Amino acid sequence: MRYLSLMLLLAFVGVAKAQEVNDMTTPLHLLKPDYKIPYGETTKQEVSDALERIFRYVDSETPYALKADGTLERGAFRIGSYEWGITYQALLYAAKVTGDRRYGDYVARRLNFIAEMAPKFRKQKNCKDAQMGQILYPRALDDCGTMCTAMMKYVNSGEKRNGKRAKKNELGWVIDNYYTFIDKGQYRLADRTFARHRPQRNTIWLDDMYMGIPTVAYRGIYTGNSKYLDEAATMYKNFVRRMWVPEKGIYRHGYVEGLTDQPTYHWARANGWAILTTVELLDMLPQKHPDRPFILEQLRKHARGLAALQSSEGFWHQLLDRNDSYLETSATAIYTYCLAHAVCEGWLDGITYGPVAQLGWTALQTQITKDGRVRGTCVGTGMAFDPAFYYYRPVSAAAAHGYGPAIWAAAEMLRLLDQWHPRTNDSGLHYYKQEQTNPSPLFYLTDDGKGEAVE
Repeated sequence: MRYLSLMLLLAFVGVAKAQEVNDMTTPLHLLKPDYKIPYGETTKQEVSDALERIFRYVDSETPYALKADGTLERGAFRIGSYEWGITYQALLYAAKVTGDRRYGDYVARRLNFIAEMAPKFRKQKNCKDAQMGQILYPRALDDCGTMCTAMMKYVNSGEKRNGKRAKKNELGWVIDNYYTFIDKGQYRLADRTFARHRPQRNTIWLDDMYMGIPTVAYRGIYTGNSKYLDEAATMYKNFVRRMWVPEKGIYRHGYVEGLTDQPTYHWARANGWAILTTVELLDMLPQKHPDRPFILEQLRKHARGLAALQSSEGFWHQLLDRNDSYLETSATAIYTYCLAHAVCEGWLDGITYGPVAQLGWTALQTQITKDGRVRGTCVGTGMAFDPAFYYYRPVSAAAAHGYGPAIWAAAEMLRLLDQWHPRTNDSGLHYYKQEQTNPSPLFYLTDDGKGEAVE
């Protein structure tokens, strides 16, 4: 019995040794890594499914109706906030990319409802509704910039309501009311750069690069007056001069005029607003505009800086250059859209940046729940001059900042996957301009010294 047991043990040891994973028994480079997020190829259907889930959720949570008490019906999100101005723009773009009329209809219904309600609430001595109060009486760029851009884009989009195209006079007063504040009411420095008196006097927020500059630029398209495009480009250069940190390839969040040592915290979402401003300007400016080469080069510099800071999971960190800060969703969504868009437009090379954008999208998908909520988004954030403030900002699926960027990212990933062909090659994800059946064929030297490829 003891002899039999010994023989069984020896046999077991022999089998174990025969199955041992080593360089002789196994192609180790093909071992499956333990990725924290899905890695590799994605399909347009997966992207479309994610877009659909988000859309159903935001559609259900943004009612547009007047209640009996004279105030607007409330959902999870405000239909006149700056976050929703971004969401409207993203949905207009999704409608253009996908051809799905529901996305444009969503925008048309809500913006035309605002246009219908605005004159009625304006007649009130004291506006009863906080949402309409923000629309009628903006006090900061946050109240008006992205909403003004969304309305102008909607009017120019040709989206229809009741079979008729939107006309300028339907939203004209609201658009002009918004723009009057941007042009006359928003505080600016002597060179006309947007600024605020909080948290310090003459503080420039990187956020305001996006809250105002695309609006000024699109005003030129909306009115046909090129002076607005020139003004936007000049202001862009003024922001870059103060906020860009060249040694890191990213922007600081805040700048205080007159300080010798500037507070240098690289908040992720603010850098998102900056690169989104850049791609928006490149979309809007004529090809021969004198400032276009500078803006294009700035996009490429920023893209390099951001790509170098992407985490192994595909997200970017709350403070970009501090990898012990948490991974944040809304910034990841903005970068995914901007990098994918830049590849689609030919501003960045798809071989280099296609995989970066797709890894960002794959990470973002893990934060989109079955019912369409977008998790992991930093809540609204002011400015501070210490790291603890940024490290401990809460995250929430109720934060509206994640929805528009996620929709924009999904729409552009669909476009990217139409133009480029991602394929796993030797376990790594690569982007190809043309479909590849065997992107890396075997090759060996023949007797005549010429060599031959083997399919």
